[in-house]
Amino acid sequence: MNNLLRLIGRRLVALPIMVIGVTFLVFFIMSLSPTDPAYAALGDNAANAAQVKAFRVAHGYTYADGTPVPMLIRYANYLAGILQGNFGVYGVSNNSVGELIGPALPITLQLTFFGLIIAVLFSFPLGVLAALYRDKWPDQLIRIISVVSIGTPSFWLGAMLVLIGLSIFPGMVAGPLPPLLGPGADFGGWLSRMFLPSLTLAVPVIGQMTRVVRTSVVEELDRDYVRTAQGAGIPKAIVIGRNVLRNALITPVTVLGLRVGYLMGGAVVIEIIFGIQGMGKVLVQGIQQNQVEVVQGAALVVALAFIIVNIIVDMLYLLINPRIRSV
Repeated sequence: MNNLLRLIGRRLVALPIMVIGVTFLVFFIMSLSPTDPAYAALGDNAANAAQVKAFRVAHGYTYADGTPVPMLIRYANYLAGILQGNFGVYGVSNNSVGELIGPALPITLQLTFFGLIIAVLFSFPLGVLAALYRDKWPDQLIRIISVVSIGTPSFWLGAMLVLIGLSIFPGMVAGPLPPLLGPGADFGGWLSRMFLPSLTLAVPVIGQMTRVVRTSVVEELDRDYVRTAQGAGIPKAIVIGRNVLRNALITPVTVLGLRVGYLMGGAVVIEIIFGIQGMGKVLVQGIQQNQVEVVQGAALVVALAFIIVNIIVDMLYLLINPRIRSV
């Protein structure tokens, strides 16, 4: 138990270091943008020199005498704002980036994790089935399904499902997303609106994870302890259920954690295809309107969510892997 707590402590100590690294990387990359935030907010034709100067001073780009604020100082100010829950402002009216991201992030997370659940529900049983019937027709059929799902572009599949959904289930691809929790919660409406986008997001992951699960289970089935247990008269089903599956889940859980990043990135694109008001809309709005602060805030929030999710997956990995705990 002490080793486990020590390993979890290391992950938690590394968390703020990674967060600072991500915030600096996002801030540095966005600072290279050729877009002038002042003209983007005020308009090229509407802004005069005095307005541009006032905007740059108010938003921390220059000092009152017109001298540019060094990037490290701007980053320190930005980081201090983030620690206080302030992701900056955009536009002439100084609209809050946080208020724009706040309603969108939960929708993207819902889409991501529902897609993850669908991927797990399909890939784990298919992978185990393929391993148990290794090199037989179920294994060959599942292999074909995996290859096809991996090679299917999500944007094409999403477009096809939109066409199918509009003709068969119009409510599945139109209208606002009903709330999942809280006042006015409508699970049936939420599910009907989220199922096709989540399935689109999950299909490539299903193919990838099915192959990973199959390989991991096959490796466990070939180990000596399986043959020893079966030779001792223990039923194969008990050996597989109690030992093989538990040991074989270690690698797939690790890989699944890495797939969360893909799912979050893919969710942004899928949201646009299905008209879901998530982080995809926020990013597209920021790009179309040259709102550097919006793009920076949205990219940073997605990156931070990815880091936190992977830290959680790391901890789950430590809990299910007794060999790591003894290190």
